[in-house]
Amino acid sequence: MNNPDVIVIGAGPAGLLAAGRAAERGAKVLVLEKMRQEGRKLLITGKGRCNITNDADISEFIRHVHPNGRFLKHAFSRFFSEDIISLLANHGLEVTLERGGRYFPKTNQSKDVLHALLRWVNSLGVEILCGQRVERLLVDKGTILGVKSSTEEYKAKKVILATGGKSYPATGSDGDGYELAKQLGHSIRKVMPALVPLETKGKMAQELQGLTLKNVNAVVWVDGKKTGEEFGEMIFTHFGLSGPIILTLSRIVVEALQDKKNVEISVDLKPALDEQKLDQRLQRDIDENGKKKAENIFKLWLPLSMVPVFIELTGIDPDKECHQISSTERKQIRYLLKNLIFPIYQSRSFKEAIITAGGIPVDEIFTKTMESRLVKGLYFAGEIIDVDADTGGYNLQIAYSTGWLAGEASCEAKC
Repeated sequence: MNNPDVIVIGAGPAGLLAAGRAAERGAKVLVLEKMRQEGRKLLITGKGRCNITNDADISEFIRHVHPNGRFLKHAFSRFFSEDIISLLANHGLEVTLERGGRYFPKTNQSKDVLHALLRWVNSLGVEILCGQRVERLLVDKGTILGVKSSTEEYKAKKVILATGGKSYPATGSDGDGYELAKQLGHSIRKVMPALVPLETKGKMAQELQGLTLKNVNAVVWVDGKKTGEEFGEMIFTHFGLSGPIILTLSRIVVEALQDKKNVEISVDLKPALDEQKLDQRLQRDIDENGKKKAENIFKLWLPLSMVPVFIELTGIDPDKECHQISSTERKQIRYLLKNLIFPIYQSRSFKEAIITAGGIPVDEIFTKTMESRLVKGLYFAGEIIDVDADTGGYNLQIAYSTGWLAGEASCEAKC
């Protein structure tokens, strides 16, 4: 494309929304994508299903965003969950609403979300060039002039940086956008993996590999102080802990570990019962099964694969008859059911992190336009910005909303 009005760097959800919105407003838009195809990271979201967005209202959305959700209030007011659902519907994609307010494509295929977005931008005349890694942003006297890619220079008065973060680098999110911004004087808030599985010390989690626990409560303890709590589902892996509630808590954990603090996660296996009610249940079950072996009564309280691990923790002889379980042993059982402790060693790497925490500080970006406060004509969209959210479709909505706003603002004046 000769003389584009707007250049978008990155063809993920943020970049495509930016490109489409700028084109809707009459701009000639060129998208440069370093990978061989568009939306590589979008294709693997939601384990290939793509959690498109969430049906929470704006105030609830903001509560799920870190570290400064209010920065996104204007972006959400311009383009929100109902808008992306409508846009996708207009280009052939139906969605379904699942528990937790999560929207997925009815086909359960991420590729169908990407194809709908590409149909939209293609219908607007957006040109996308893949295999084009941008090496430098061209600037003169604090004003954007264009970009230099691995093959040539492209001139434009507006450039939108939507390169993503550092998570899943094999999809193209390798952090190069941070370097482009740093070249122009932007600072980068410490970049960390977020929504990432956690590695535990010891062998307990590994011995429970493959077990999924539902309706449990997990608490993060940092240097002995309670700093986070989530209720829901978790999974034991060959290295430690994963699953929705662990991923949500991981942001707190990673930050604490980087500060060299001691981190533990305690799991309440019986959150519906307080200490007194749980003790009453244990006493009743023990009384009713007095002649049975202790190993068998544990099966009433725990998933089968957890029984041998739990018995080892208590030190109770599995062949002991239930009526021989002492009050001290019962107290220990009760404590472990409410406080199963996992010391955390480290998080998994960016290769397994769903998103990136950190990035371009929000105080270096105009909230109503996504334009840089340092360089005129430069805009930011998506994961490169220092905002990230919990699981549930919130992060993709951030990409859509900031992309839409950046594309719209880039053409507020005549392109």
